[in-house]
Amino acid sequence: MLDHPLPDIESWTLLFSNNGLPVLRVTKRRIEEMRADLDRVDARELARLILQDPIMTVRVLAYIQPMHGRALQRDITTIASAVMMAGIEPFFRHFDELFTIEDQLKGAGPQALLGVLQIIRRAQRAADYAQEWAIWRHDINMEEVRIAALLHDLAEILVWCSAPPLGLKILEQQKAHPTMRSADAQKNTLGFTFFEIQLELCRAWHLPELLQRLIDDEHAENPRVKNATLAVRLARHSSHGWNDPALPDDYTDIGQLLNITPEAVRQRLGLEPMPAREADGQDAD
Repeated sequence: MLDHPLPDIESWTLLFSNNGLPVLRVTKRRIEEMRADLDRVDARELARLILQDPIMTVRVLAYIQPMHGRALQRDITTIASAVMMAGIEPFFRHFDELFTIEDQLKGAGPQALLGVLQIIRRAQRAADYAQEWAIWRHDINMEEVRIAALLHDLAEILVWCSAPPLGLKILEQQKAHPTMRSADAQKNTLGFTFFEIQLELCRAWHLPELLQRLIDDEHAENPRVKNATLAVRLARHSSHGWNDPALPDDYTDIGQLLNITPEAVRQRLGLEPMPAREADGQDAD
């Protein structure tokens, strides 16, 4: 268990690349259940399972990238396509010895496991929001937007899995100094931000360029990037309840993305009752 910062970004990349990244216990259990009856495995059901787990998602994307070579005109950017490209049996052979986050953090104390599970839960909620809005916007590929939101905070999850004392230290700084920018707390502790580590990991694992772009807030004006970024923001700001002072701005920005009012955003989130006719599925006059 790492308790000190590494000297450079390459060292962080090597740490995460050379160790089998742990997945959620429920992911491992469900994959083992599917492996026991390969003939009945549904690729779409398998993809839905993978898309609930940020680390399993990135492991599958990294696994498939060298495989498609020059045969395809574009990168594999969805999990269902990755599973089909790999083939069901080779997929299960490759991922036959999964290690779990719960096992990895067994000796690190309850705060470490709670910390990483909270971040993963936040990523899952962000992915759900992003997918729902992408469908609303008639996005050409809503799964790409879902993956972008799910993986937006991947480096933070990986640091908590491999170096929980450093994750806790960042958290303590932010609690002690509520106005401190999270990037500053990360730099103070790690020497780098989570985002800087993440960009390097994307390059090292040859993740699809499209996904790298969707994860990158530098492209914030792109509607698809905005979709993913706002979903991450909403999940983060609402993670401790719906009273965060930043939420009204989120409702406004989400409303602009979806071309609806902030009140309609709150209704879609279940924070305000839907108008009677809309709630019972009838069209308004």
